Amino acid sequence: MRDYKKLDIWKKSHLFTKQVYADILPIMPHEERFALTNQLRRSTYSIPLNIVEGCGKNTDKDFAHYLDNALGSAHEVEYTCYLIHDLGFISKEIYDNVHTAINEIKAMLIGFIKFLRSENL
Repeated sequence: MRDYKKLDIWKKSHLFTKQVYADILPIMPHEERFALTNQLRRSTYSIPLNIVEGCGKNTDKDFAHYLDNALGSAHEVEYTCYLIHDLGFISKEIYDNVHTAINEIKAMLIGFIKFLRSENL
């Protein structure tokens, strides 16, 4: 079992979740509360949650599976943020900050997944 709080990828994704909660969710239109806002909220916190759940698994193979799920959620966040920017709900500055952070998270997840899978060869 791993201590997720020691993983840099968990720390970064946790901070990213807080960033989305602080910078984007409060400014979303009320009519999007049950649509895009909810989707963004769930996919964002799914990233660190999948990392945490994977840490509780016994094998690297199982852990990598949960990191794959986290990566899928990161892609979902990336597109949702693109859409809400394209719809004019967030500024270019906010979008650029989020886009940079989510790409760093994706790169870290991909690197970690590759590492875990190479250990099992």
